[in-house]
Amino acid sequence: MTISVGEKLPDCKQKKVGADGAEDITTADYFSGRKVVLFGVPGAFTPTCSNSHLPGFVENRDAILAKGVDTIAVVSVNDHHVMTAWARFSGAEDKIDFLADGNGEFVTAMGLSLDASIAGMGHRSERFSMIVDDGVVKALNRGDKPGQAEVAGAARIMEQL
Repeated sequence: MTISVGEKLPDCKQKKVGADGAEDITTADYFSGRKVVLFGVPGAFTPTCSNSHLPGFVENRDAILAKGVDTIAVVSVNDHHVMTAWARFSGAEDKIDFLADGNGEFVTAMGLSLDASIAGMGHRSERFSMIVDDGVVKALNRGDKPGQAEVAGAARIMEQL
């Protein structure tokens, strides 16, 4: 069952990557007491994720934060080494938090996982975006067609803030 607006995020362990390496976090601690724009991507370094979805949030970061958001985070079913490399490669490591959901436990618990086996990619995250306030989902966007990041993109989030 997919998480809905008004529901609390499931508490799962992830790794938040940073300049000094990866730190273990829980979603309960990470989202507690603050407003976060979270977006999920099927895979770091994949074309749509790297060329459309992530750049939209990087480019609109200041405008999003100006609307009362504390931080922006991206989550993917990739290990923390891949997410660290993607953060550095994209130039967004100091702008957006990169969360590694290496086993897909978080996206699965939210009902936002994707079986991309047909494309040789295995278990992944759906492309989505959401506004989370103190751990509670306030807006949820999903349903982009493959190769597109419009429904779950930064422009849509800007409309909802």
